[in-house]
Amino acid sequence: MKAERLFRVLGLVDEDLIEEAASPAVCQRKFPLRKALTAAACLVLVCGVSFAWLVTGGFHGMGSSAPGESSGSSGSGIATDNEPLHVDGTTFMSYAGPVFPLTLTEEAEGLTAERKTTWDFVPGTYQDGSLRQWGATVTDSYTLVNITENDQAVTALYPFTGSFTELASQQPTVTVNGEEAEGALYAGAYAGGFRDAGVDDGSTWNLQYPDSWMDYKALLDDGSYLNEALGDAPVLDIPVTVYEFTDFTAPANYDAATQAIEFTIDQQKTTVLTYGFNGASWDEDTGWRQYSYFVPNGVRRDKDPKLLVVLGEDIKDHTLGGYENGGCEKEIDGVSCTVTRREMTLDQVLDQLCRNYLETYADWQYGMDTDELAAVPFPLFRRAVGELMAEYGPISETVKDRYAGGRLDDIISETMSMDRVLYLAVPVTIPAGGQIDIAFELWKEPSFDYGCSGSEHVGLQGYDFVTQLGSNLAFTEQRAALANTDSIQIERQNFGFDLEHGVTRVTLNPETEHYYLEIRPKE
Repeated sequence: MKAERLFRVLGLVDEDLIEEAASPAVCQRKFPLRKALTAAACLVLVCGVSFAWLVTGGFHGMGSSAPGESSGSSGSGIATDNEPLHVDGTTFMSYAGPVFPLTLTEEAEGLTAERKTTWDFVPGTYQDGSLRQWGATVTDSYTLVNITENDQAVTALYPFTGSFTELASQQPTVTVNGEEAEGALYAGAYAGGFRDAGVDDGSTWNLQYPDSWMDYKALLDDGSYLNEALGDAPVLDIPVTVYEFTDFTAPANYDAATQAIEFTIDQQKTTVLTYGFNGASWDEDTGWRQYSYFVPNGVRRDKDPKLLVVLGEDIKDHTLGGYENGGCEKEIDGVSCTVTRREMTLDQVLDQLCRNYLETYADWQYGMDTDELAAVPFPLFRRAVGELMAEYGPISETVKDRYAGGRLDDIISETMSMDRVLYLAVPVTIPAGGQIDIAFELWKEPSFDYGCSGSEHVGLQGYDFVTQLGSNLAFTEQRAALANTDSIQIERQNFGFDLEHGVTRVTLNPETEHYYLEIRPKE
């Protein structure tokens, strides 16, 4: 075919392709259907870590503070411990996001808040318990004061940056008046955006994660992100036709025996989605399509089920062929399967595939153990998959090149690892004329530069803190403190800490939106 264009959508590297190369009830909102398909993909090896899509202080003084405490920076950049002045802090290759302030789901008149945040750098705070200095245990404590004559029942909402893959270690624990409390979890949508693949052509092949606190400011400032997280989920009750492939056979002497299905569609009337397929080729001019997968052989880790999901006009005549490998060039005999056709809705398909992914594949892809998988609430994950599909997938009005090929594998697996803001909601009652104490403790990974990058900032650990962003509380005071600092030295900051002179507690300036702390572990 003269206009044929080879397309291999690999997503978060399909392990089969690597082997072949080497040889609760959720509220809902309606979402319109859009048909769109384009194709291209590329992979790079990033820093020897993993395969991925190319992406490519104020006055420092004692003031009126208590002994061992200083007044915080006005935001102009504090230089302490004989380190040079830095105004905005370092832009790191891997950004962990800031520590956010508490907010309420409702606007509560007559409530004020005091806040104290402590970073504990005791060695071994690394999430796996290893004895090295990496990350910090953060305790973010609040005293909510009710100055009215009536009890006030509110929902305290604590935001934190994270992903489903790391939820088990990132989710805060919460206490109310010293007693452990339970909270409901909400997840915001993907916090980043999309960018080109290294050529400034306006394409959207690659993910672009937040890389500074300003990205989160843009995300949260107007309140819409939180409203969507607490609001209705998309309804994807779009009728689809599903072709499921089972009962595979192939000659044992072919390590990468491949099954392929071919058909022709009207691209204006039909959109094809896949799950468990390894490759695709098509002709833009004629509408010819070929989708292929390695025949499961009990050796490779193959996805099961394997589905073609057809939106719009159904495919008509199709042919099945067997090939010696994923190149689909040399045909062989003895490759067969059973194809079952069903009519469903897209929501039903996503339910099935999300459960399948969590049960059989997420542990392999992200190294998640049983406890880590159990920490991911299925309704929350399932909703996030639907949101990514509706916002950026092939049915979207703003479909991104990255997902235009229709690989549900990519949409589901990337939902698992995407940066987002999550919210822990805790109902509390503040008595008339009284107060309550509510505290959140979490392990906070630092921002950092990759060890093999050659960056001058390798070994530096960055922590960001925001005073007001996304909060509707009226703060009367905010303070910050450091604990167990013997194993660290401060490189850059605008808090006003001074370890040399024993200043480990500071009172923060409410006019300063953003504080940062950059430390380096001592040898």
